[in-house]
Amino acid sequence: MTEIAATGNSFLSDMSIAKKNPTEPQSNELGQSAFLELMITQLENQDPLSPQENSEFIAQLAQFSSVESLDKLNNNFDSFANSFVANQALQASTLVGRSVTVPSDRTELKAGGVVSASVDVPSSSGDILVNISTEGGSLVDQISLGVRPAGELVMRWDGNQIEVNGELLDWQTSQENGIPPGTYRFDVSTRVDGEEVKLGTALSANVNSVTVGTNGGLTLNLAGIGAVGLDDIKQFNE
Repeated sequence: MTEIAATGNSFLSDMSIAKKNPTEPQSNELGQSAFLELMITQLENQDPLSPQENSEFIAQLAQFSSVESLDKLNNNFDSFANSFVANQALQASTLVGRSVTVPSDRTELKAGGVVSASVDVPSSSGDILVNISTEGGSLVDQISLGVRPAGELVMRWDGNQIEVNGELLDWQTSQENGIPPGTYRFDVSTRVDGEEVKLGTALSANVNSVTVGTNGGLTLNLAGIGAVGLDDIKQFNE
């Protein structure tokens, strides 16, 4: 695997198949010239009393043509695979430093930064409660969002205030100097039919680096979250 931390240029320079897997000459392969020489020799030395049938000769030519076409197809596919991996690496280099939103219950709050969160609210839910804790489990803040309609609930939190669906709430952290930068856990819950239900959350995180697998697959290494697959990204943030 190859990890891209800032730019994909150095990685792309190493993506040549010739550098990674140098092809050695195959002395035991039957090339076109050798095949034709073999066919001519076969014709010159055949039994005059029992010459080779035209159908047999044509069948041998057809067989050689099929093998040659398959070999070319394999070479073209290898070239395509190499181009695909190089293209994936180029895409990976553009992701480093960007913010993405992925399903998670924890993420990192950077100094002067904002954490975005997306929550799926079920129908007939009651008051929505957000508990924010440290990695060690210590509760640092609790926010009541009230009763919200079913659908997606979007929050933006900077450690001091919180914005819900574009509206700044009349709420401020109880921490004297605001919540310091660090990794925090978000537990969002509500009550449905009298039962407490934990709601799924998707949180924003910064892409610290991208790992490109040998098969061209991308793994994003996110601040405060860890490694996630490219397919797990719910949203690319501005």
